[in-house]
Amino acid sequence: MNNYREYVGNLHIHTTYSDGAAEHAEIAAAAARAGLNFIITTDHNVWVQAVEGYYDRVLLLVGEESHNVRRHPQNNHLLIYGADQEMSPYSFGNSQTLINKATERGGVCFLAHPVEKSSPIKGGYAPIPWVDWPIQQIAGLEIWNYTSEFKGLLWSYLPALIYAFRPDWGIRGPYKATLQLWDELLAKGMRITALGGADAHASTEQLGPLKRVIFPYEYLFRCVNTHILTAGALTGDLTHDKRAIYEALAAGRTWVGYDLPHSTRGFNFVIQSSSSQATMGEELKRLGAINVRVALPAAGKIRLLRDGQPIKHKTGVSLSYTSAEPGIYRVEVYRRFRGRQVGWIFSSPIYVS
Repeated sequence: MNNYREYVGNLHIHTTYSDGAAEHAEIAAAAARAGLNFIITTDHNVWVQAVEGYYDRVLLLVGEESHNVRRHPQNNHLLIYGADQEMSPYSFGNSQTLINKATERGGVCFLAHPVEKSSPIKGGYAPIPWVDWPIQQIAGLEIWNYTSEFKGLLWSYLPALIYAFRPDWGIRGPYKATLQLWDELLAKGMRITALGGADAHASTEQLGPLKRVIFPYEYLFRCVNTHILTAGALTGDLTHDKRAIYEALAAGRTWVGYDLPHSTRGFNFVIQSSSSQATMGEELKRLGAINVRVALPAAGKIRLLRDGQPIKHKTGVSLSYTSAEPGIYRVEVYRRFRGRQVGWIFSSPIYVS
């Protein structure tokens, strides 16, 4: 486990191949300015070929956001990584068929913005939740989608105007309903990894005479990201590094970080029992008592949860907890920002048996 390396990326991005405003090289340049290590573009119902690779210091990979365009109202958007072929031909059946086909091709599937709120100010701001249940073979949930949360803030024209210029005044964290859904799926025995993304489009929106880009790629890449732990360092080789990133996602070695208030690089969450130790996404078989350790890159309000229920909280840069109880352990951290408490770090679970 000591060989794990942390990398930060954004995994929900749109280009000019669907409804985004920039091409792949421009988006990679924005990611480099924001300090990301990798990005994965996810255009709607298209898998773009011959663009993967390193752009300066940033590895750009290509996934897909697949959904049935004939379904009205729209729902059930699926983020697919690593299938390496267009999956939209399978989107016209039921959602489980699409998931099965993607998984058969080596894809890793996440439910995009599974819980959404609508905005009455524009027709294109209708909610797009996930409604097809039950499902199997998903790797996880996009628990925090920055653009989706922003859409939910636009309950009238005045807040729309305010938050268009100061979104950081409104962004708070994952919806409680999303976190509840996550815990419910975990309680059913599913291994569900946490993912956070920008859902970046850089669209130009207009309200009366005012026009504004909502929001530039570089800005979004400084906000909600997914941090991963790869089994060894990235080497600069596309094939090797692509495999390492998708293996980390599939294994669940992730946390979601709101990196605008303070970088979440360096976060650590492990559980130890005797000489055995596990980190996010891993299973730990108890050999007596367990010791939970959480370490932060800066002070925050730490909440340790077991099976969806808070069991300890502490404000500071670390937390320790000893128990003999099995269960699904995960961590939430909150931090003061712009005069209010916001979500900062949300870890994928450690599974203690």
